[in-house]
Amino acid sequence: MATETGGVDLVSVVTLLGAAVVAVPVFKRIGLGSVLGYLAAGLAIGPFGLGLFADPMAILHVAELGVVMFLFIIGLEMEPSRLWAMRRDIFGLGLLQVALCIALLGLVGLALGYPYAGSLIAGAGFTLTSTAIVMQMLQERGDISAPKGQRMVSILLLEDLAIVPLLALVAFLAPGGEDVTLADRLVGVGIGLGAILALVVAGLYLLNPLFRLLAAARAREVMTAAALLVVLGSALWLQLGGLSLAMGAFLAGVLLSESSFRHQLEADVEPFRGILLGLFFLAVGMALDLSVIAANWQLIAVSVAALMVLKSAIIYGVARLTRASHPEALERTVLMAQGGEFAFVLYSAALAYGLLNPEENAILNAIVIVSMVLTPVMVILHDRFKAVALVSTEGVEAPDGLSGSVLIVGFGRFGQIACQPLLARRCSVTIIDDDAEMIRAAETFGFKVWFGDGTRLDILKAAGADTAQAVLIATDKKDTTTRIAKLVKHEFPNAVVLARAWDRAHALELIREGVDHQMREVFHSALALGGEALEVLGVDPDEIGAIQEGIIRRDAERLALQMTGDIYSGKSLIIGNAEHTARAS
Repeated sequence: MATETGGVDLVSVVTLLGAAVVAVPVFKRIGLGSVLGYLAAGLAIGPFGLGLFADPMAILHVAELGVVMFLFIIGLEMEPSRLWAMRRDIFGLGLLQVALCIALLGLVGLALGYPYAGSLIAGAGFTLTSTAIVMQMLQERGDISAPKGQRMVSILLLEDLAIVPLLALVAFLAPGGEDVTLADRLVGVGIGLGAILALVVAGLYLLNPLFRLLAAARAREVMTAAALLVVLGSALWLQLGGLSLAMGAFLAGVLLSESSFRHQLEADVEPFRGILLGLFFLAVGMALDLSVIAANWQLIAVSVAALMVLKSAIIYGVARLTRASHPEALERTVLMAQGGEFAFVLYSAALAYGLLNPEENAILNAIVIVSMVLTPVMVILHDRFKAVALVSTEGVEAPDGLSGSVLIVGFGRFGQIACQPLLARRCSVTIIDDDAEMIRAAETFGFKVWFGDGTRLDILKAAGADTAQAVLIATDKKDTTTRIAKLVKHEFPNAVVLARAWDRAHALELIREGVDHQMREVFHSALALGGEALEVLGVDPDEIGAIQEGIIRRDAERLALQMTGDIYSGKSLIIGNAEHTARAS
């Protein structure tokens, strides 16, 4: 039996948090991603799992605030000038994709024998991609700020705007809806535009003075409350104006993107965003009505397949038509082929207006939820089996019978700098790399780089590793660096091996493989920058040098201790080192 304290069901809260804490790390550990972990956890504790929750839709409505806060944070990263630069993608690319999806997805319902109005609403709802899933996936993949990510964000923004005319379409298609006059519709549009204008004016002239006043009060909890007030108040204001909650939060974020309080706002909202967005995915998993799916599994299976395949074809076609590359078009298709949370809003309105009956509404919701559940699986399959882009090796040469005092493996940003002292001293250097485009670019600057994979013994021999005095490994991937180091130490024991280390843990791994000298790529540059900071503070240069030498010495001592297992060598070590250095200094 649930234990309640002050009206709050603590058992439910603990259950939700526990399900997320257990499922998400497990799913991420096995490579299935956090979204699928949340969905699976929600299904496990929902009405059709352990039955710990009876009304997942109520949780879903609250959890939609996570999507709202996510859009606010995205808005904080979109300065008005940057948003203006995206206008072509929003109203060109986005409008084209949305229009084609609405026009063609409704044909699926007609083909299954449903009436025109219901088919159109069903297709229009499936057009609205899940902002929560796509944004979360883009964030996990680090693509939100990339050009391909920005194009997807543009489409999502247009879809958020599209909810307004789609709700108006529902009202028009409803029995008696055609009686609504043009004047009434224009009034609705005017109210929406007026709400946006009022929010823009408030953002420009009221928000910054408000936060300056609160900052002067030095009450951190009030600043957090004000941040939440801005996010939720903006969302509510645009909802009252007939627009979406997410659009209001996004616009508020854009208006505050150039504010001096931007980073403080982001820090205040982020914890709530993360928890509520996770709760949203949990609620979607709970809302997967297995009884509806069991009773209508054939219809749902056909509908999900037909809608996702047709939507995928449209997305891919639009992407290629607008000159996206095949890999980008395919990735956009996989990420955006599902229905989204705004479909629930549209279908609920259609149910209220009598365009859908309760059973049809439940089936459509199940179709959308199944498509959302399938998306992380599709992304995993895409990432696992995507074709590796083939790069032409025309104009590059493979090594054959080369010799030199130093063999450098990898000519990226690290290798290019590492080779310069050797070349300045006129040492005989052989350089190999497996990036043909980079080799051609290096040739234009006078560097001779040979094409070859340093993990292959035959390539290393052809490049002269068996006669080289030193082998310098400067590849960009730590696993590759370790493999090459292990191979060189085993096959060419007379060569001194020097290697680029990714971080401290990688440095220890390389030492265990017998590497003679390793260098963490950021260690000395970070140390030099810290020295520059001390110089700005007026510290004597000789003292700075002594401090840096002391840090280098203690770092070497700690590495030696870690190799013997005398001190912890886990991921949190850098923090401990900083504290130790501060005390020792």
